[in-house]
Amino acid sequence: MTENAEDLAVTLFGELFMADQLARNRISKVLPRGMELSHFAVLNHLARVADERSPAQLARAFHVTRGAMTNTLSKLEWAGHVHIRPDWDDARRKLVGISPSGRSARDAAVQAVAPLIAEFVTDLGAERVRAFMPVLRELRVRLEGNE
Repeated sequence: MTENAEDLAVTLFGELFMADQLARNRISKVLPRGMELSHFAVLNHLARVADERSPAQLARAFHVTRGAMTNTLSKLEWAGHVHIRPDWDDARRKLVGISPSGRSARDAAVQAVAPLIAEFVTDLGAERVRAFMPVLRELRVRLEGNE
């Protein structure tokens, strides 16, 4: 990699890291009381896949340790947002599904977050955002492939 490409790469990742931190901070502030960003992410994932997942599958999907995912899931279970049951085919495993309460909490969070995100898209311009999405998606796919 040339020095110019290295400088560009460092600048790119610096901007990504700062944007990530600022976005997480802003989104966390508008989430419903008691909901953390990690809770919203898991509920959103389970709502989108519309199927149960094991804690290990969820940990892999979010690139976190099983312990971190277990902690998040125990908080969601305590709140009544997920159901955790034994896997009837393999008693060593558990399966996690979103509950009706979890779906409602996820929907409330989406309603709280959507205007904030829409404001950024409007300010930046929908066409610019659409044009950048393939680059951002390819970057994510390449990063996932390097693990």
